[in-house]
Parts: sequence; C-alpha cells; structure tokens
Amino acid sequence: MQQYFVAGQAQDVVTITDKDTVKHMFNVMRLTEDEEVVLVFDDHIKRLAKVIDSAEHCFEIIEELDSNVEMPVEVTIAAGFPKGDKLEFLAQKGTELGMANLWAFPADWSVVKWDGKKLAKKADKLAKIALGAAEQSKRNVIPQVTLFEKRATFMAELEQFDKIFIAYEDSAKEGETAVLARELSQVKAGEKILFIFGPEGGISPEEIAAFEEKGGLKIGLGPRIMRVETAPLYALSSVSYALELLKQE
Repeated sequence: MQQYFVAGQAQDVVTITDKDTVKHMFNVMRLTEDEEVVLVFDDHIKRLAKVIDSAEHCFEIIEELDSNVEMPVEVTIAAGFPKGDKLEFLAQKGTELGMANLWAFPADWSVVKWDGKKLAKKADKLAKIALGAAEQSKRNVIPQVTLFEKRATFMAELEQFDKIFIAYEDSAKEGETAVLARELSQVKAGEKILFIFGPEGGISPEEIAAFEEKGGLKIGLGPRIMRVETAPLYALSSVSYALELLKQE
C-alpha cells in the first residue's frame, strides 16, 4: 500500500496541499475515490486513509495503525564531504536501513569544497531523496539532512550523543574487531549514536584526536576497507542486527 508523509496534525478529514505530493498521488499514481493509502503526520503515527474527493485531494482517516519500524536508538551518520553523488546514495540507502539523520562536514581531506549556496541546494536534493526512500521503506520518520559549512559547527553538535564511533581505516587494518560489538551490546533504547566517516582520503590524525576528545571511540568495520558510501551501510546493518534481530531471540 502506498505511504505518504503529510505535514501537520492528523484530523478526521485531511486535504493534501503539498504540490509534489498531490502530483504523485493523483497524477502519477492516479488515486480515485475510495482507494486507501497510509498517511504519516508529524506525530510519526501511521494512519489508514481513504480518498473521499480526488478533485479536492481530500482523505478521510479510517484508523491508526500499530506499525513502527524505527530503530530503538537514533543513529546519525556523519561523513566528510565526499565526491560525486555519494551523499545521494547514502541518503537513499541509509534511510532504508534506519538512519535517523544524515550529516556531512568539511573534513581535512575532503576534495570537494561547497559554499553555503551550494550546500543549501544539495541539502534540499538530499531531503527529497530521503523523503522518497522513507515512503518506500515504510518509515515512521523522515531522516533529517544537515550539511555543515564549518567544521567547528559540526564539532559543537557532538555533545548531544551518548556514543560516538569513529570508523578508522587503521583500526580495520590492525584487525580491531571488538569495540563496536562490545559497545552495541551495552546500548540502551532511546540513546543517540553517531558514526563518523571520513571522505575518500580518510580521517586525518588531527581530526581523530579532536573526535576522541569529544568521547569518540575508534572502531574497525571488519577486515576489508570500504568506500565512504559503503561503510555507513555496514554500520547501520550492524546496529540493526545487534538491537533488532538479536534482541528478539
């Protein structure tokens, strides 16, 4: 069944006003009277809704649905600005894997340089990708995208996290495998977790030191070296396995 995110609070009768959503519902998917969809409002609760007037884009709420597919913890993925369309890939696939936030920052070894105007345009594009992926994967929440123009602003945000993991290439090369598994076994529901990944060139020693001062832990992600767009997917899968699959046993 189709799912859509709708800004605002749920009411018995809802009129869709967002132009992109209206276009997709009634022009692309050709919804007609009495067809049903799932709507998710700002309270993140899914509700079954029925079209009552396709011309006016009106829906009647039928019932709340007991469906929550969010991870028990809030996972933020932060990457040094990468080249090409790697952030677009991360926005889509990270959303499908349960990411709560996608952050990017100007790392020491980032090749690309984006000013505020380019960052705003990029962030808007990424937000639209995350929205589409959240609807496709039946999420209750749309991941938020933040692109930091200055690294100092990014660093100031690290205080809010319960755990910070630094994906460090040298840790993988040295065969470190215990830290992530140990720490995930101690995570409690509701905690906020940050994974930091470098750009193509990796994370500089100075950045490692700065992240560790904020409480970051260096981790290896298995014996193989992964690209910047692959490593976050490994991390998200590891969190899901540890906190969603193992916890059900």
